[in-house]
Amino acid sequence: MGTEQCTAKHHILDCAERLIATKGFVGVGLSEILSAANVPKGSFYHYFSSKERFGEELLGRYMDGYLTRLDSLLSDDGTSARVRLMRYWSLWNVQLCGIAPNGSVVDANPKCLIVKLSAEVADISETMRLTLRDGTDHVVKRIAQCLDEARADGSVATTLVAHDTALTLYEMWLGASLLAKLRRDSSPFDHALHSTEALLGSSA
Repeated sequence: MGTEQCTAKHHILDCAERLIATKGFVGVGLSEILSAANVPKGSFYHYFSSKERFGEELLGRYMDGYLTRLDSLLSDDGTSARVRLMRYWSLWNVQLCGIAPNGSVVDANPKCLIVKLSAEVADISETMRLTLRDGTDHVVKRIAQCLDEARADGSVATTLVAHDTALTLYEMWLGASLLAKLRRDSSPFDHALHSTEALLGSSA
């Protein structure tokens, strides 16, 4: 695909992502996507064979970007692995869900498509469900890797089981994200942060 075509395709995805982050996948029709991107219907179908295929590419691209940001947060920067991991959780509510520490909404568009779309697409599209499932599996794997590093540097308990703990933490924070949306405050994140510290235990 040429540079111009690639740019046009990403423009459609960028415009659609902002809409879908607010209204959900089903709640955004093709005509609204076309209007936001200012492209004709033919251009959409030139890049995507169907709305489902479009959704699959949108989520795949989102997960790639998410994993890149996660890797940047968790990569060795001279601090302990525990500090890096807690930084990720501490930034979760602002960067991923648009809720500031004081509970105010800092961005009207929810930034985490995982939180926004998981339940919705799991019921309507197997390919989209698998895209999100595989992406979140990679997230848990990366968190587990950081936990292994934390065990090695002594910043968490050496008895901690990395993968099981990573899965428990990720499930807890996804749940906190849903509750924060319902309550319109950051109290679920505060509770999750305290619970995370407790679950990681004392350093060796």
